[in-house]
Amino acid sequence: MPTIVPFYASLLAALYLFLSVRVIRMRRRERIAVGDGGNVRLRRAIRVHANFAEYVPLALILAAFVELQQFSPLIIHLLCLALIIGRVVHAYGVSQEKEDYRLRVVGMALTFGAIATPALWLLGSFLFGL
Repeated sequence: MPTIVPFYASLLAALYLFLSVRVIRMRRRERIAVGDGGNVRLRRAIRVHANFAEYVPLALILAAFVELQQFSPLIIHLLCLALIIGRVVHAYGVSQEKEDYRLRVVGMALTFGAIATPALWLLGSFLFGL
């Protein structure tokens, strides 16, 4: 049974709720019920929230599978930390109206690493017994 990934999943759930509430508050403040109403700040907040929802579940599932395969706890922590740092950096970078694309790139690189690395480990484990 995984014991490490659930901790990080709870931290990521808190971040997801924060991003959700931020969108809801912006919608209320701007009185925009559906879509972004042409509001650039709201559009960015919606995309940050959606991007999080698109990538985090798969990364957590893969990390949990790696933990179930009894990989080193250090590896599990590093994967999950990369995911959290990547999501925070990405959210901050994309939320800025004058976006620093380096933050987006770093955030996505960490996120992709947190998906690709366990996927390759699991594939290698299955195919080659690694």
